[in-house]
Amino acid sequence: MTQFNASARAEYKKQDYAPKRRIEGLEIVELKRFNDDGGAMTELGRLDGGLHKQLPGFDVKQINYSVVEPLAIKAFHLHTRQTDVWYVPPSDKLLLVLADVRTGSPTEGQIMRIVLGDGNSRLVRIPPGVAHGCKNLRPASPSVIVYFVDVQFSVGEDCDEGRLRWDHFGADVWEVERG
Repeated sequence: MTQFNASARAEYKKQDYAPKRRIEGLEIVELKRFNDDGGAMTELGRLDGGLHKQLPGFDVKQINYSVVEPLAIKAFHLHTRQTDVWYVPPSDKLLLVLADVRTGSPTEGQIMRIVLGDGNSRLVRIPPGVAHGCKNLRPASPSVIVYFVDVQFSVGEDCDEGRLRWDHFGADVWEVERG
């Protein structure tokens, strides 16, 4: 067995590959992408009277398309009633940061980081009370988010679009992990 020198031995540790604890109520749905020699297609969901078949109980009220400029950070969004379901095309790459700020939640205070896009097709269901934001990890081109919500956007008294500072959970939460 190979021996390491003293400085390497002092710093050596094994990476943890165990699944991370998921924020309570957060769901990830892997989607099927159909490819052929002419391109690809991904079904984002089947709706039946507004209800999304892959996300039981989720009643779609609005569908949005958002563009995030290269290396931009868009954070943090927070809702008291609204559930978001995010999709990032496989050709794009975003870091989604989530933080459970719900008083009494079993995962209160937990922060999660998920890379979306980057060759994968999946939906992420974000429950109310979970702060969320993203960083475009592509240095030279925009990335896209298509998201479904169960509360229609309003600028009036019933607006459910709140904000926390981009660095509310620390600026380092947006840094690319090295190691």
